[in-house]
Amino acid sequence: MALISYALTGIGFILIGSLESLRASQSNKLTKNPSPLYITLSIFTSFITLTSLISLFNAHTSNDAVGLSLQLQTLPISLLFLIHSLLSLLFPFLPSPLLNLVLLFGFAEEFLLFYLQRKDPTGIENRYYDLLLVPIAVCVFATVLELGEYASNVTKLGRGIGLLLQGTWFVQMGLSLFYKNFVAEGCDLHQVSMGNYSLRCKGHGEYHRARAIATLQFNCHLALMVIVLVGFYSFVCGKVGNSAREEMSLRYKPLGAEMQSLENLDGTFTLESDDEVDEIKDGNVGNLKVINGVNGNSYNH
Repeated sequence: MALISYALTGIGFILIGSLESLRASQSNKLTKNPSPLYITLSIFTSFITLTSLISLFNAHTSNDAVGLSLQLQTLPISLLFLIHSLLSLLFPFLPSPLLNLVLLFGFAEEFLLFYLQRKDPTGIENRYYDLLLVPIAVCVFATVLELGEYASNVTKLGRGIGLLLQGTWFVQMGLSLFYKNFVAEGCDLHQVSMGNYSLRCKGHGEYHRARAIATLQFNCHLALMVIVLVGFYSFVCGKVGNSAREEMSLRYKPLGAEMQSLENLDGTFTLESDDEVDEIKDGNVGNLKVINGVNGNSYNH
């Protein structure tokens, strides 16, 4: 059940991060519509809230005080994200700073949850939680920028990247914590209740080896995200570039009418200035007087 919860949580984060990144690109009218994002977010947060309630009752029946306190911390976070999605979906006229403030409180509480979660100081899961703080901090920073004067598609894209990395890392945590082949040998999972578990290692060497494997897995996730984002950026630039070229071609006006008006003009093109033309005219008049004087026909002007 815990592995399925981690997997579904990761898939939900990946889906929401993808929708947020696509909305930030604004390459077409579909991505500008935020309704699919908020519908997905409301479904996802409802699932997290339901899972937390189930884990809460499981910890209560198992007499697990630590698991009970952990779920009491998780419930407000999921409710904040659920409130944000419902307000954005049902009341789109609300000011965006107010909605972003609710979102900021949710990310800040999520950061504190994984930063302060030390139910077992020797557990390897603490290393996974420490590495999870990186994408959460990216989401917090992007949301803070969106509250001020720096709100743009770049901040939405940064938050989408943080959500994507959270999703892939949740899937990795589920595989590493519940399958021994994904961590160092000599580490076993000790689970008290559904939401309270710890991955303990037998010796000092196994403990440090498992922490190093967790760091290596996180670096691989970062490399994967760079590859995906480069491909996504190339795709978006191609779409935006083609649409921009089509828009410029629609704005182009043929010069046929202007060229026809120029062709209808009589006379020739000359580079002579007006002063030179006047001098030529005066010279022709003088020559005409000389010729007429020779012929005996003089004109008095």
